Order: sequence, then C-alpha cells, then structure tokens
Amino acid sequence: MIIGQRKPLKRIFEMLDPYDRILIAGCGSCVTVCMSGGLKEAEETAAVLRLHRQAEGRPVEVRARVVERQCEPEFLETLDADLPHFQVVLSLACGVGVQRYSLFRPGKLILPGLDTLGSGLPVRQGLWEEVCLGCGDCLLDQTAGVCPITRCAKGLLNGPCGGSRNGRCEANTENHCAWQIIYDRLAARGELNLLEEYRPPKDWSRGHWGGPRRLEREDMPIV
Repeated sequence: MIIGQRKPLKRIFEMLDPYDRILIAGCGSCVTVCMSGGLKEAEETAAVLRLHRQAEGRPVEVRARVVERQCEPEFLETLDADLPHFQVVLSLACGVGVQRYSLFRPGKLILPGLDTLGSGLPVRQGLWEEVCLGCGDCLLDQTAGVCPITRCAKGLLNGPCGGSRNGRCEANTENHCAWQIIYDRLAARGELNLLEEYRPPKDWSRGHWGGPRRLEREDMPIV
C-alpha cells in the first residue's frame, strides 16, 4: 500500500493561512488503512484547524469529506457540489491523489496535507515497512521474495557487502541484512545455486530514474 503521514500542523496552518473557507478531502483507500487520510483524520484535522483559528480570533469554515479513491475522477466528482463554495481543498490523499485532483479540477487550488513516504506492507498496528521502489524490473523470483533494491541499504544485486554483523545491516543496525534473509530462505529451499548467477547492473531507465513512466495494458478495451 502507499504509506503517508500528515504534514506537521505548523506547515498545514501556513499553507491554509490565506483562506477562511476550506474543504478537507480524505481518501478511503491506502491512507485510510495507514490511519493518515481517512474520514477520522480529516475530521480531526478540521477540528484542530478550527481551534487554531479560534485562538487567533479569526473565523474559518471547514468541512471534512472523504471519497473512495482520489486517484479516480468518478469518485472526485462526488465533491463537485462543495467546490464552488470553498476557496481551497486540503487533500489527505497520497501524492498521486493530489495530482489527479489538480488535473481533474485545474481551476481549484488543491494542497497536499500528507507527506507520501512510499510503498510498504503492514508489520503491526501503526507500523509499515517500505519494501518496493517500483524499479520496473522485478527480480523477486531470484531473491526468495526479498527485494534487495529496497531492503538492502546499498541496493546490492549480487550478495552482501561483507559489512553485516550477526545478520544486521552495517548502515543501520536496527535493520536485518537483506542478503542474510535471502541466503537463509534460499538455503531452506535448497536453491543456493541462485546466488551463483550474476545479475548485471539494472536498466534504471525502467524505474523512476528514467523519468515519469506510463503503463498501458494493451489487452484492455478502450472505453
């Protein structure tokens, strides 16, 4: 899922300072699951903003709404009835949702209320771990389902750096060495021969480093 966290309140107050009619738009997808951008968080942000303006002696009208997904126009359309009244929208979606909303309604100012951190999986309640950078050339079949691009601090493709100790990464001892995990899993499967295969440098043009990417499914009908 996409991981995000709310921007510091000081930053949110600064962005919204010129406006007194504010729509806070939550998203019912990933950011709801990671408890940063759902209806609860939208209402909490609205309440804090009202208290902040009250302390300043300034009036403000804030409304909190949530849509199923801000990355799809058909859900954003449900907010259209509110848009003319409000001067600005504070979006609690990920960066994809904010950009989609800005493209969908270019005449309205859409501001980001979250900092998007990346893609990850839930470890426990309130904790997520980044596991995928979207490099465009997945090699999980060779590394026992562990991504060395993301989970190795040095992004090594052909085994460990030699600096790990007791299965911990030398760059950050709180993290397990990704290549130790890969080795242990392959050993348990009897597939250590995969470590003997040389993996050449990746074609980074297929990842983010090659600029914005487009994905097209040619087998899907155009509607």
